[in-house]
Amino acid sequence: MSSNGADGQKSESEQNIEIWKVKKLVKKLEAARGNGTSMISLVIPPKDQISRQQKMLAEEYGTASNIKSRVNRLSVLSAITSTQQRLKLYSKVPLNGLVVYCGEILTNEGKERKINIDFEPFKPINTSLYLCDNKFHVEALSELLESDQKFGFIIMDGNGALFGTLSGNTRDVVHKFSVDLPKKHGRGGQSALRFARLREEKRHNYVRKVSELAVQNFITADKVNVAGLILAGSADFKNDLNQSDMFDNRLQTKVIKVVDVSYGGENGFNQAIELAAETLSNVKFIQEKKLINRYFDEISLDSGKVCYGIEDTLKALENGAAETLIVFENLDITRWVLKDSSNVETILHTTKQQESDRSKFMDKETGQEMEVVDQGSFLEWLAEKYKDFGAALEFVSDRSSEGNQFVKGFGGIGAMLRYKLNFEQLVDDDDEDEFYDD
Repeated sequence: MSSNGADGQKSESEQNIEIWKVKKLVKKLEAARGNGTSMISLVIPPKDQISRQQKMLAEEYGTASNIKSRVNRLSVLSAITSTQQRLKLYSKVPLNGLVVYCGEILTNEGKERKINIDFEPFKPINTSLYLCDNKFHVEALSELLESDQKFGFIIMDGNGALFGTLSGNTRDVVHKFSVDLPKKHGRGGQSALRFARLREEKRHNYVRKVSELAVQNFITADKVNVAGLILAGSADFKNDLNQSDMFDNRLQTKVIKVVDVSYGGENGFNQAIELAAETLSNVKFIQEKKLINRYFDEISLDSGKVCYGIEDTLKALENGAAETLIVFENLDITRWVLKDSSNVETILHTTKQQESDRSKFMDKETGQEMEVVDQGSFLEWLAEKYKDFGAALEFVSDRSSEGNQFVKGFGGIGAMLRYKLNFEQLVDDDDEDEFYDD
């Protein structure tokens, strides 16, 4: 059971990693500028045909052959050819559509560099676009990043319950039922105690029925299918539900707000949406705060089940001890793979400042700089590899006070551990020249 719960989390954090990758890409593409109009942006919606796009590109190729300027003509033709090559990799348009960016960009050093990117977005992209320009067009991707999380609502009052969902500004009533509960007044000839007991029993059954329906509506294949739950209602039913042990634990942890509304049913649903609006817009924020606070709690408990800084976090990963990695989404660290004269590889992590200190790059034997085998963004490496270590990866921003403290005080990278690790014992003998994160 619990493993499924973990999967539920996983799919959400996987989605967050997909979103992070697209954010990074959007930043990179937005900044890119070309020489002339040889940068092609092609967005193909899900139900389109590859063959139709290939035909369109062939026609564009014909038109581009008439461009007067030779340099521009050649670079446009080359971009169209690259785009055609990319499309050949797909027999049909993927489920969520296809995005292709091809063209030559100018690097900071003024050199020209070819960029060829094709990928299926993490959710359906319903835009059709072909543009050849001096920049890449990423508006369609930016739209994908706008949150469309789905939230669940349970509205309960003495007359019945309503289950609804809200995604963006689309709301749906998933299920509703009415109930006939005895009121509080005593009846002649009945013992007040017996009446109170019957009343309690009926209320109890009502809460049980709502709990069961909540599972049917908000859990699919053992995973909670909404980003958060809002409980609303007049009187105390919503609190009874929230505190009841009949209410499924997986749903209980997703309750982000309990609100008082003066109506039940659909009017109550609309009112609950208004009252919870601010909370909903902050959900990402709240999840992030919760996560970092859990991390801080572990530190204050001195349980030894947390680590911070690159070195320790990587050691925890390699030992399979890291359960959840927490990383600042804009952590600017370069990962180097270096090779010395005896072909031994060293891995080095540097910030921009540390890069200027070349002593780390020196080969002890020869006194020369070691050969660079690979150099890239540490975060991108992590986003590709975290699963191999059996860890979950969570990106956080520095927008909340907790996030800011995490970035400033803990270097923006840390992990919650499955068990306590003794980091001192994990230091290898040849580790003195390794880079330590201050």
